[in-house]
Amino acid sequence: MEVSNELFQEIIEGNTKLLVPKKSLTEKVPPIKPAFFNPRARINRDFSIIAYAAFLKKFEGPKIFLEALTGVGARGLRAANELKIEKIIINDLNPTALKIAKESAILNNLKNIEFSEKEACVFLNEHSRKGNRGSLVDIDPFGSPAAFFDCGIRATMHGGILSTAATDLQVLNGLFQGACKRKYGGIPVRVEYGNEMAIRLVLGSLRSVAARLGVKIIPMFVESEMHYYRTYVKILNQIDQEENVGYIIHCKNCGHRKISLEQQQECELCKLKTSIAGPLWIGKIFDKEYVKNMIDEIANLEIKKSCEKTLYKCLDEAEMPAIYFTLDEIAKKIKSSPPKLEKIILNLKKNGFTSSVTSFNPTGFRTNANINEIIKIF
Repeated sequence: MEVSNELFQEIIEGNTKLLVPKKSLTEKVPPIKPAFFNPRARINRDFSIIAYAAFLKKFEGPKIFLEALTGVGARGLRAANELKIEKIIINDLNPTALKIAKESAILNNLKNIEFSEKEACVFLNEHSRKGNRGSLVDIDPFGSPAAFFDCGIRATMHGGILSTAATDLQVLNGLFQGACKRKYGGIPVRVEYGNEMAIRLVLGSLRSVAARLGVKIIPMFVESEMHYYRTYVKILNQIDQEENVGYIIHCKNCGHRKISLEQQQECELCKLKTSIAGPLWIGKIFDKEYVKNMIDEIANLEIKKSCEKTLYKCLDEAEMPAIYFTLDEIAKKIKSSPPKLEKIILNLKKNGFTSSVTSFNPTGFRTNANINEIIKIF
């Protein structure tokens, strides 16, 4: 298929020239044919570039980037053009998408990039032997990434980063509990902090696959947007002996919530029956040092300004308790209008509690205070 001016248009993202289907820029839902490109995922790609730049700065092994589902190559081409990477291999089963990616590589005069036309797991399995693995492995499918966890982990070298995106938000947010249990091995509950629960379900599933393979995952950074959840985990060739998988115990009556290694059927505060989500990841979801390194890299990159604001929130919440609250849910409970977020955080701290904003929700806050203590402070 010819890459014609009627069907494709040149845009600039970061400082990389990209050929993209014209319809993807004009239609509400980007079409899959002739090739898929989502302009709304620009922030997602910006965060990838920042995360990968921060990783590469500190990583001493071979710098190899593998992308299993590249589409028109936007993320891989930007990595090749904007980061210092020795070798980049981008893969897609759609020959039209790869042709467009090759044309974009010529536009940017890229020499460190190779192209592969295979099913994603076949591609990743080809890179699962020692000496052939990627230090950065990126998997961005339609829907659930769960089918690629096994081959993705195998294709990531010791100390490397595996990044996966999930767009099956309804499944992860509790609309289809059976489907979530089948795909991720855990059950969600419909709650105000559903995006954090969803990311913990993804990490819990990744952790169980990694444990089966005898490797350990360490979450470095996670990102939640309207149409996707993305996780960045470090892969280490060692057995994980930490207790980092458990449950979220949520009381729909009083709003109390906690993470726990065991299921608890009765609410500690109001003694009524609880809802239980999991098994899922209950450990940290941000690595504070890594987030600091990401912030340091911003000055060297062409990315959207909103990324920096989000990263400062991630830094604030990196060592805070799991599961956030929102101003609206507390205000609704006490039938009043919500106060300013800064004021609540300040008052929680004045009362001897820890508290911070969260990147997951503009009116969200983290604290070690329980719901009754929060209501008193409100």
